[in-house]
This record gives sequence, C-alpha cells and structure tokens, in this order.
Amino acid sequence: MPVAGRPTVRSRRLGAALKTYRLAAKLDQLQAAEVIAAHQTRVSRIETGHVSARPLEIRAMLDAYGVHDTEVRQKLEELARQSKRRGWWLEHAAHLRPDYLDHIALEDDATYIREWQPALIPGLLQTPSYAQAIATGNPHYIAPERIAQLEKVRESRQAKIEEGGATYSTILWESVIAHPLVSTGIHQEQLAAILEIGKRKNVTVQVLPFSAGVLGSVTSAFSAFSFDSEPVVEAVTLENLRGASVLEGPEDLTAYANMYDLLRSSALAPDASAKLIRGILRSLKDDAS
Repeated sequence: MPVAGRPTVRSRRLGAALKTYRLAAKLDQLQAAEVIAAHQTRVSRIETGHVSARPLEIRAMLDAYGVHDTEVRQKLEELARQSKRRGWWLEHAAHLRPDYLDHIALEDDATYIREWQPALIPGLLQTPSYAQAIATGNPHYIAPERIAQLEKVRESRQAKIEEGGATYSTILWESVIAHPLVSTGIHQEQLAAILEIGKRKNVTVQVLPFSAGVLGSVTSAFSAFSFDSEPVVEAVTLENLRGASVLEGPEDLTAYANMYDLLRSSALAPDASAKLIRGILRSLKDDAS
C-alpha cells in the first residue's frame, strides 16, 4: 500500500492503466467491483493509486475487460508488486520533496529517459562541484547538511546510467554550454565530464544551437520516461518554481513526445554536439590562460 495513503507514481500508473482498460470495455466502477467481489470504493482507490490491486484482482479485472495480451498482463502484475517495494530513495525521504521522490521513482523504473534542459546541466550529468555551486547559489537557502544529502541522492541516481540500467538521451540548449552559471573552472570540469559521459553506449548528448531560434524558449525543462522495450513516452515530469509535476494524461504525453522529437531533429547530431562542446571548452581554457 502506498505510504501514508499517498499514491506513488507506480500505483498511479497501475491504476490509470486499469481505468483505461475498464473504460474501453464500457464498464463502470460498480461492475468492476462486482468482478473482484469488492465495494465500488476499492475500485476507485485502485484507479487513483491510493491502494494497489492484488494480482488476483488484476487478473479478474483484465479478464472482464477483455485484455488477454500476456505481455500487458505480466507488466501490470509486476507493476503491482513494484508498487509495494521500498525504493532506495525512501531512505532519504525526510530530506526530499514528495515531487522529487516521484521523479526519482520514475527514473529508477525507466528503460528510456529523455531530457530537455534550456537552463542548467541535468542532474544525471552534474559533477559534484557543479551541483554544489548551483545549490549554494539558490535564492532559497539550502542548509549545508541538506546539500550533502542531495549529493548522495544524485550519485545514486547517476549510478543507473553509469551501470547501463537505462538508455539516456538529453538535449541541452547552447546557452547551457556557452554561458557558465558557475565559476569558469567548475564549468570547464563539467563540460569535460559531459564529453566523457557522452561516450557511453547508452548515452546520447545533443546541443540545440542558437541558430534554432525561438525553439529553445518554447518550453521549460522536462523529462520523459518509458518503461518497456520500446521508447513510448509513458510519463513526463515538468520543472517549475515550486518543484516538479508529473503528467500522465495521453494528450500531455503525446504533446511532450512530439516536442522532444522536434527538439531532437533541430539539435546538432551527437558528434557535432561534442565538437561544439570541445570548442567552447578550448575557448574557456584559452581565456583563462
């Protein structure tokens, strides 16, 4: 069951899928409740993610909804089991915002992670020095001990990419590369790290150049997640002043999948992006000498 009755991203994903199949079968919640011999309230709470369905309930509902695809059924049963699994990030829950916990849970489950970042180096690429400089420059004071805690969390997040646990693609606006928000030395270290990380087989780094025009300012930073063998966007997180929000509606997912494809097609190819980053890195070194 979700902690303290609060839906987790896993239980929400499960509930949303079951609701989609129920509606496709043209059944209401009362009819679904009869299928699992429960009160209508339980079906409602399953679909909103406040409780996680048991495997037997999932099988019974999918039978009633006419969903017989073995892969789909196995996926939803596995999702139900995962919704009860305690993630490593919960050890840090006291120090993290609930929306950040949701983001980490999506990241941890994902097979494909795609990010657009027009302002900062993404957390999955940040060096400790860069992350600390950004945190200490935050207008909202962050206590030193919390910065240290956030660094531990970031290292754990980055381990998934380092170990090849997901295919990671990111698009950075050229301003992120060309206009340092931190000291020149830290920025140089960060650019060098991006070039090294970009050599990994599971990582793709692209730069959206200034020549792409207003496209870079059309949308704020977002992350898109896929959870199967195909890179179909199944969840999106948006960064905002108050934290982050999770989008799971079909129309929202389609819009952000299309936006990422547009950004990717307008960005420099990975090799050309690496060449641009190396050129900027050389310029910074020349200016410093």
